[in-house]
Amino acid sequence: MTLFEKIAAGQIPAQIVDRTPDWIAFHDIQPQAPVHVLIVPIRPIARVGAALPEDAGVLGQLLLAVGQVARKLGVDQSGFRVVINHGQDGGETVPHLHLHLLAGRPLSWPPG
Repeated sequence: MTLFEKIAAGQIPAQIVDRTPDWIAFHDIQPQAPVHVLIVPIRPIARVGAALPEDAGVLGQLLLAVGQVARKLGVDQSGFRVVINHGQDGGETVPHLHLHLLAGRPLSWPPG
């Protein structure tokens, strides 16, 4: 099981923001902004580039979840960034697709 599967199963504690049968959102333990939430599909997909056509529904749910979580945390009006890392050079550290929602301060460009 991946770290995120264990969090979704309740085996590892997390500050959960929201959850549906398809995804879970929780605060990152090493936040890079005042608001840093991970949105993770319950059913693991290794990474965005490994998604298959049959994953289209959950991929859409993850993008819709971003807005829902941003509204719940009150950062939908001020703005936020969504990041998906893929592979070692992309900064991926857990082989389970996840979206980073970053907010709560002005975010510079380009990132890192």
